[in-house]
Amino acid sequence: MKKTTQSASVLTIPFYCIRRITSPEDETDGRKVFSGQIPIDSIDKIPTNENVREYLLDAEGLKRKVPTQVHRAIKDTLVNNGHLFSVLNGGIVLVARQCEVDEKNKQLRLSNPSIINGSQTQGVVREYEYDPHDPIHVKFELITTDDPSLIAEISISRNFQNDVKPLSIAGRRGYFTELGEVIEKAFPNMHLSTSETERPTDQIMDTEKLLKIIAALMPTELWQKSGEMNKAYTYDRARICLKDFEEIYRKAKETTADEGSDSKKYKAIYKYYLDIAPSAWDLFTKWKSHQGFKGCALRSIKRAGKDIIEVPEGIVWPILAAHSEFVTQQKGGKWKLLIP
Repeated sequence: MKKTTQSASVLTIPFYCIRRITSPEDETDGRKVFSGQIPIDSIDKIPTNENVREYLLDAEGLKRKVPTQVHRAIKDTLVNNGHLFSVLNGGIVLVARQCEVDEKNKQLRLSNPSIINGSQTQGVVREYEYDPHDPIHVKFELITTDDPSLIAEISISRNFQNDVKPLSIAGRRGYFTELGEVIEKAFPNMHLSTSETERPTDQIMDTEKLLKIIAALMPTELWQKSGEMNKAYTYDRARICLKDFEEIYRKAKETTADEGSDSKKYKAIYKYYLDIAPSAWDLFTKWKSHQGFKGCALRSIKRAGKDIIEVPEGIVWPILAAHSEFVTQQKGGKWKLLIP
């Protein structure tokens, strides 16, 4: 982000026009809503930390840095139809904790602002060279609120038309906060991915894969599904494992006057996820390059000389599921993986 005219938490940007469009419901809940037009180069300096995802072409770990059809369309409008950009482009949506409108100097002073819809527009705009004699403007909608949960929900809902992945939605809602703290404590140089634009690397742990491993290791007494205990889906159905975790998280966090057996069950399962996560990841990484496979004739195993480099997950997964027999709850209530 470029330096601003104020401190890191306050941003001043120019506007061409602005109108307050706050509804009675907004007034009741303490929100303000504005719309207007701002010079397009002004959006370059606005943070995107509250957005459900970042500019896709800047996403760390992406193998293909290829512009999408949306990116190409935005650029084409800028290059060939700049005078129509404000009506052809959907514009941007901003949130801020507070807003001061300086009509005399045509400036907006925003506290902790963020783009929550329009990161792709911002990313393309940053790559565009402007003609100062041919100004271009972009529509904006500004919502001021102090409610972080509402900001998260606005960000999610305003991005649904772009097929935001469930991982990004769950991450934005804070479902991985406690799990992430556990992982960072166990692995100080790593953190969980909480968005589709955070691709797994040596420093970013694949959250969906971790949830699959934890589900595969789950002991029989914690299995939340009715009927036969079949863990085959944990191998290749990452979205189901993520959906299961979301349900577990929501029900574990429910607060009721009288907690029934169902609520207690999900709290216990959620505790298992937090307790076993570091051991689960360690077990997975161990078997992914286990030297016990030396000498076997499986061609799918990658080798460097006699050393095992990578074992296919199709071989590793049944081994992980079998280790559920060694997951036990200790006297203090903590779940541990204790291999004889």
